[in-house]
Parts: sequence; structure tokens; C-alpha cells
Amino acid sequence: MNVNPHPRTAQRRRTRKAIVDAAIALLARGETLTVNDVAAAADVSRRTVYLYFPSFDQLLLDATVGALSQASVDRAIEQSADDGEARVEHLVRALHHVSPEVERLGRSLIRLTVDTDATPAGQGVPRRGYRRIEWIEQALSPLRDRLEPDGWNRLVRALAMVIGWEALIVQRDVCGLSAAEGEDLSVWAANALVKAAMEEEQKAGAPVSGRRKNKDKPAR
Repeated sequence: MNVNPHPRTAQRRRTRKAIVDAAIALLARGETLTVNDVAAAADVSRRTVYLYFPSFDQLLLDATVGALSQASVDRAIEQSADDGEARVEHLVRALHHVSPEVERLGRSLIRLTVDTDATPAGQGVPRRGYRRIEWIEQALSPLRDRLEPDGWNRLVRALAMVIGWEALIVQRDVCGLSAAEGEDLSVWAANALVKAAMEEEQKAGAPVSGRRKNKDKPAR
């Protein structure tokens, strides 16, 4: 007989979901949120909100990620098995194929959190966009052993600049691109960054296994 070692786990999940769902609903209406608004909409106390989300910024992150749907991103990445470049392309396209409502949520997230991000996040509290970094690293994982740590980190950070809400807003508002044009541009930029990183790594020297082989070759 299996006994659940944490009998309150289900209840905690329901409470957390209620808070996130309340934040999503308020953001979708274009409202400027406060903790009190979310607590009232979720029928919990202000203290409970902070118990589940150490910062209001973290709550907004989770609300938007919930609207975006983690499952759809996972499916997009997994479509390409062990092909890192194709996984990145599928990730880019998945993040572009969002509903107008989700796009509004992303814009609200940026507007509501950009000022708070000027202050370093507290211990253990992720910055806005932490999920994006996780998605990029997940998509790139087949290439990890082919890149040195510095090259890997640089590529992840570079991709974070061309994937996500900020890039979408620049495409729409600054460049005046359609959704399809913006998607194609993001795919092109992401592919160019991956290709550049791999070529740079090859010029610097092959991965560890390759370097061992090169040592055995006579100089020409």
C-alpha cells in the first residue's frame, strides 16, 4: 500500500493554482495588479500569496508561463529528438504561436516587472525570464558537450535576446513586422547564433574527444 508522505500536497497545489489563475484573469483584463487584488480574486489572504510566491514578480512570471503552457513548449522541443538546432527552431516557433490574449499577458508582464528587475532578485527568487533560460538550455542540450562552458553560456544568453516577449515587441512595434515575418526573423536569428557558436568552437578546437585525436596527428 502506497502512503502519500505529504497529505497536504494536493491542497497546496490547488491553492497555488487558484492564485495563479486569479492573476492570469486580472492581467487578461489589462488591470494593474496588487497583491490584495490577487488575494481577493483567489479567495486567500495576502499572507498566503506571499507564502507561495516570495515576490509579486515571481507570481506574475508563473501566471504568464501558465497561460503560455509549458506542455506546448515541451512538445515543440521534443519533436526534434537529439537535433539541437532543430529543437531551437521548434522552440522559437512555439513561442510565436501564442494567442492574442497570451501576447497581451506578455506585454503586461514586461510593463509590470521591468522596474522591479532593476533591483537584484532576492536569494532563491528567480528573475523575470528564468523559464526562458530553462527552455533554451533544454532545447540546446544535445549540443552541450560540443561547447566549452563559456561558449555555452554566451549562446544561451544570446538566444535569450532574440527569443521571447521583448523580441516579439520589437518585431511588432519597432520593425512593423507581421506575426509570420517576425517568426521567420526569430528563427533566422536563432539559427545564425547557433551556427556562429558552433563555428567559433570549431576554430578554437574540437571538443575534448576531438582534441585527443588531434594531438596524435603530426603537424603539417
